[in-house]
Amino acid sequence: MAEQGDDLTPDETPGYKPPAEKKLAEMVNLDTEDESLRKYKEQLLGTAAIGAENTAPFPEDPRNVIITKMALLVDGRPDVELDLTGDLSKKFDKITMKEGCKYKIKIYFYVQREIVPGLKFVLKTSRKGISVDKESHMVGSYGPRKEIHTYTTPPEDCPSGMIARGNYSVKSLFTDDDKNEILRWEWHFEIKKDWD
Repeated sequence: MAEQGDDLTPDETPGYKPPAEKKLAEMVNLDTEDESLRKYKEQLLGTAAIGAENTAPFPEDPRNVIITKMALLVDGRPDVELDLTGDLSKKFDKITMKEGCKYKIKIYFYVQREIVPGLKFVLKTSRKGISVDKESHMVGSYGPRKEIHTYTTPPEDCPSGMIARGNYSVKSLFTDDDKNEILRWEWHFEIKKDWD
């Protein structure tokens, strides 16, 4: 459930209607006589076409989507990774970013048991309690598999100049077309003149 006033609701795409939910078994058994469609489903679903029970890397975990980590990617710098599997109420170490640098955010996640439609990644950045930016990324629809999935945001420019320097907080949300809250976390960064 969203906190009052945090406005992490993903932006709506005009004219887009989420598809009706279908179970994986229904998808696999549709149009079995159509050879090209069967091959397409095998390519899309991978091992899921054989049986959903084979695609649960975490069989004891009831969730269909399990996000394991987030990485901040900056060319020429080591990736900064946040472990998203533990207690997310704890504070992550603040990340230092050099003003004007280009960066991307990469999310690592598993999908198990069912196809998950319309994953979205929402970030709301604030400074001194005032919202300064909100981004909503369409991640896509994913079928279950044992291997990890990744999503990387398009490159962004870190603000620059003396006024931009300082501390920021980012509330992050991973959700889907059905408005299921998959994961919510908060992290912090500081924009400095240089990396040190």
